[in-house]
Amino acid sequence: MKQVINQDGMGPGVILPGTSVYKLRAERSGREYVINVFVPEIAPPSSGYPVIYLLDANAVFGTMVEAMRVQSARSDKTGVVPAVIVGIGYEAKQPFPPERYYDFMMPVPEVDLPRRPDGASWPEHGGAEAFMHFIEEQLKPEVEEKYSIDRSRQSIVGHSLGGLLVLQMLLGNPGTFRHYIAGSPSIHWNSAWIVQQRASWVSRAENCGKEMHVLITAGEQEGSHPSGVVGRSRELAHWLGQTGLEGFSAEFTCFADEGHISVLPILMSRAIRFASRG
Repeated sequence: MKQVINQDGMGPGVILPGTSVYKLRAERSGREYVINVFVPEIAPPSSGYPVIYLLDANAVFGTMVEAMRVQSARSDKTGVVPAVIVGIGYEAKQPFPPERYYDFMMPVPEVDLPRRPDGASWPEHGGAEAFMHFIEEQLKPEVEEKYSIDRSRQSIVGHSLGGLLVLQMLLGNPGTFRHYIAGSPSIHWNSAWIVQQRASWVSRAENCGKEMHVLITAGEQEGSHPSGVVGRSRELAHWLGQTGLEGFSAEFTCFADEGHISVLPILMSRAIRFASRG
């Protein structure tokens, strides 16, 4: 890794090989995002690189990039193929900035929100529709213009509220990605919307005619959480897997002895392997 001086003058930092970063303002909402991009060192295949869109880049972009660099160097052993990684983050030092509540959540009535442990109000939320439009209408076309991308092999990865956003994209607009990876998804935040979408999802997914594969995960230690994330995730994956759609699969994985945060490195590793499937 190359050492650099951080922009805030706080001392040495690092640049991950093969990465670049720039800012992009959403045309619909006016919100600004920090886009981190990793491009493999090898030349792209004739069809273009697979691409992985990664939410919460502030927290996990470096983790996924290093996993990709190491594992894709031995694809024959790991099953991981070189792919472009596009991390969507914020101009913030926190790994999980409060802006993510707005971008990852649909509007939810205040009375339906879970109680915050400290009793405080939750950050502003309800902008998921605009954020999904940003990804589809603005970010994807820009990435496809700058890099050689295989549009038939696009994946999206999110954890917690990011995992909820992944499921909202799958259920609300099926076929926008080939692989959907939702880690410890916060289904309890928007359970009523998910139930509503499930009522008509099979016919909509069938009509889109796209191959889709879904991985929903959680950490074993999350089993005691009052949100019921493990049970809810397992049930949703089972329901999706029983739909019988051609070219569609869904599976659930519970990572042994891992909690909501400790699960992140193993989730990133499993995600790049899952996204490497044909």
